Amino acid sequence: MAAVGFSGAVAEFTAAVESYDRFMGRYAARLAPTFADAAGVGAGMRVLDVGCGPGALTVELAGRVGEDNVAAIDPAPQFVAACRARVPGADVREGVAESLPWDAGTFDAAMCSLVVAWMDDADQGIGEMARVTKPGGTVAAAMWDIAGGGLPMLSHFWRAAREIDPSIADDPPRAGVREGDLVERFGRAGLQGVTGGTLETRVDYSGFDDYWEPFTGGGGPATSAFYGSLDDAGKATLRDLVRASLPEGPFTLPGRAWLALGTTPGLAGRSR
Repeated sequence: MAAVGFSGAVAEFTAAVESYDRFMGRYAARLAPTFADAAGVGAGMRVLDVGCGPGALTVELAGRVGEDNVAAIDPAPQFVAACRARVPGADVREGVAESLPWDAGTFDAAMCSLVVAWMDDADQGIGEMARVTKPGGTVAAAMWDIAGGGLPMLSHFWRAAREIDPSIADDPPRAGVREGDLVERFGRAGLQGVTGGTLETRVDYSGFDDYWEPFTGGGGPATSAFYGSLDDAGKATLRDLVRASLPEGPFTLPGRAWLALGTTPGLAGRSR
């Protein structure tokens, strides 16, 4: 897999909320309604958002089922604080997917948007999502199709980065970013009726500066690490290379994520 998304990254987000919102948050917010539709989230359900970040999916879920019926968790304290502020009635906690602090069978659905690749142990995280979901409930995960170039926002950056430094290492294998990986993990977790697919979204940019500024402000761990390693001349060269690869004026970039859906064993077909 080419280094277009995670090279040099650690599974820890230290970005300021505002920087993340402009970097990846705008994609997460646009993807959230489609993801919630795919998971069948509607009134009367209690839903968990695993790896909630600043709350893009949490906000969407709250609008469908009410804040009191939403729980969320993230390991980054600044994201937890932002999510609590945006959805004050939700049960938002600081913690990790691999050890969810809720009892078995608590939720009608557990969802994970664009996070599986960042879990220390993705199989454990998915297993925990299944554990806290009621029998017959839904477990859903979405993760960018990094291997297939499904996130051009990052592809443009890393293509230019490799022109500057051809020695950039390929990404290590990460969970969820290749076709079929999420579906395989759902099967290993014992989920039933597992299906896969894709989710599509599009994000509008007012111009190059709207696209570029988040890369300079620490929006993502991998891109920030590379950008920060360059001197001023290198940063200018990187900017020029990326700019040359994008249209003049306003433009739109697509995003494609892999989707997996599964049902926890028991009470198949339970009405929600």
